[in-house]
Amino acid sequence: MFPTILLYAALLFGSTVAADAQTLTAEERAAIVSPLPPPSVDDNARPSEFLRAAQTSLIGGRAGETRQALEMAQTRMLDRSVPLFQTQNPSEDRAVRLIAQALEALTTGDREACIRLIQDAILTTTAQGN
Repeated sequence: MFPTILLYAALLFGSTVAADAQTLTAEERAAIVSPLPPPSVDDNARPSEFLRAAQTSLIGGRAGETRQALEMAQTRMLDRSVPLFQTQNPSEDRAVRLIAQALEALTTGDREACIRLIQDAILTTTAQGN
């Protein structure tokens, strides 16, 4: 499948894309198409457990796993009951906002802020019983 993608890229953007893609190692090519590594938490875990896994993986230097754990925690926090025709309104939950901010800090490489935001989110979700 990868050679097919390279062929289409070469047709669309010229041969330099194909030449550049051929210089990638097998590991680099796999990283382009591989999903984020899952955190070491059961899929049915509470949001606070995903946040703890995110904290552990961030400290361990595993940014992809951290992102996946944060996204899974946030998804579980977004499971909510809303009135009919109000589903477009964003959640006002503090933990959801903290997780979004932690994801932004992770994206910008601000590790200290990300750790602090994850810790705040853990405290908030734990207080909420999540």
